[in-house]
Amino acid sequence: MSNVEKPSVLFVCVHNAGRSQMAAAFLSYLSEGRIEVRSAGSAPANTVNPAAVEAMHELGIDISAETPKILTTEAVKDSDVVITMGCGDTCPIFPGKRYEDWQLDDPAGQGVDAVRPIRDEIRARIETLIAELLPTT
Repeated sequence: MSNVEKPSVLFVCVHNAGRSQMAAAFLSYLSEGRIEVRSAGSAPANTVNPAAVEAMHELGIDISAETPKILTTEAVKDSDVVITMGCGDTCPIFPGKRYEDWQLDDPAGQGVDAVRPIRDEIRARIETLIAELLPTT
């Protein structure tokens, strides 16, 4: 077995309450711990979006205990991949990092019916990301 470090991914959204929380939960769950996962926001909300919690719960993933976190330069520096969620956040730029912006609808203020398609789009992108980051065995 090699001593290769786990790849790390940071999801960034302004409030760190919906898209970035769902993305982080999917990546943790679907990568089975093989990828280090972080999420943060430039202006974190007090709680995770209840519609996002409900939409994820429908798939058996519980994000109800998550807390929105503030984006720090250190979190960006410590991540291999930084993914903003179409919310206009800007991150410090460090050489050698992979940066992506996923254009996704904002689930803020939406009911679970509106959040489900956002959740499903995030899951599809996460599955692609895992395939790119983890070598097949």
